[in-house]
Amino acid sequence: MTARKNKLAAVLLFWACVLFAPAATGEEAPKAADLVADGQAIDLGSARYRELFQELRHRHGFSDEELERLFAGVSIKKRVLELMDTQWEAKPYHLYYPRFVTPQMISEGRQLLARHQELLDRIEKEIGVEREIVVAIWGIESKFGEHKGAFGLFQTLNTMFDAYPRRSGFYREQLIEYLLLCRENGVDPLAITGSYGGAFGQTQFIPSSFRLYAVDFDGDGRRDVWESVPDVLASIANYLKRFGWALGSPVYWELGRELKGEALVRAHARGRKGLVPWEEVKRIQGVALVAPQENRDLTIVGLELADGGLRYVAGYPNLQAITKWNNSNRYAMAVAELAERLREGN
Repeated sequence: MTARKNKLAAVLLFWACVLFAPAATGEEAPKAADLVADGQAIDLGSARYRELFQELRHRHGFSDEELERLFAGVSIKKRVLELMDTQWEAKPYHLYYPRFVTPQMISEGRQLLARHQELLDRIEKEIGVEREIVVAIWGIESKFGEHKGAFGLFQTLNTMFDAYPRRSGFYREQLIEYLLLCRENGVDPLAITGSYGGAFGQTQFIPSSFRLYAVDFDGDGRRDVWESVPDVLASIANYLKRFGWALGSPVYWELGRELKGEALVRAHARGRKGLVPWEEVKRIQGVALVAPQENRDLTIVGLELADGGLRYVAGYPNLQAITKWNNSNRYAMAVAELAERLREGN
């Protein structure tokens, strides 16, 4: 009984710190990782887990025996919470992109373009995404399959659902999607490893992305983003195509180090939501833009330089498609610039 009371007190303290922390005290609010212990048992009797189990039973057909086997002893992975608050996408671009656009990445990427030429020919023809973009994402996500993540995915998803309030709803959805994809593909949920963000395989798909966009491109009846290079590369291409990628259209356009009109300044301030008609960008900035696919609007992206200034580019719909994969303009530009370097060798 004492242990149960202590657990309840710890849970109440956690949510009190999160929900009722002072708005502006001059001190940082406690981070999620500061409020839990590594290996701390997750309270499966909490309201949110009772609701989760009810949905898994009644909506998705999981049995009590299955749920008991999977969730028995599930605990917090504190390192997951620590890493979530120190993501590289928050770094300025001049520090961010050199992590990926490296001589080794370029050399290995060019070798793989040659090795998988026939496969990439087929992907370009049947799906319609440039090979260099596909290989660049493959490299950035998993170093061409070498780094798939070492965190137990089931524990990671439960940690985020239980102990990271800001994204708890999202990771509840991903936990359900994960259990469904494992059942659909005959995979043990306790056996898969992935990233601290809940992504897995050579594609580093999150569970919902796997279920929506992964494809069987080698014809073996399975969508294998762990070992099948055809499935991996085609799944990357399929994801981008589903978000409007247009073969042969630009990804971005250089605008210089100064924006010349308030409309562009406002669009830049709004980030990925700041859309501007391409002809307006052309007129205001005085650059010879190529028309985007279907005359769609552009975003205005500012990339931080080492001297403190910004390098501005117009983000075409193809760049916007990459931000649907990872909602960071820095990530999207690193993909685009790595792809350019890969193309130079062909």
